[in-house]
Amino acid sequence: MNTVEFSFEFYNEVPFLEHLETELRAEAESRLRELAADHTDIIGASVAIEEVTGDTTPHRYQVRVVVYMRPDNVAAVEKGETVEAALNGALAAVERQVREYRNKLRERWKPP
Repeated sequence: MNTVEFSFEFYNEVPFLEHLETELRAEAESRLRELAADHTDIIGASVAIEEVTGDTTPHRYQVRVVVYMRPDNVAAVEKGETVEAALNGALAAVERQVREYRNKLRERWKPP
């Protein structure tokens, strides 16, 4: 079977989370590579973590996950009080969207 090269980008814009960066990166990359395994539609992914803390929202994080997929890219943004919760939510949303999209492509013959 043909294998497609998978590129992975990880951006952490929260300086005090550097001690968790390796764990967060490994978790995200593992789940996204598993989603791409045995398929040729996903060619890469990007994860970006940022803090959206303001005067009214202390310690709030936003994680954006983009999966570079043929023919259309899939993206999810999740906010949470912990970076782990936001990352898990964004990854779960992307995984769900990719699976739904693959099912839709598989069942083109069905009427909407």
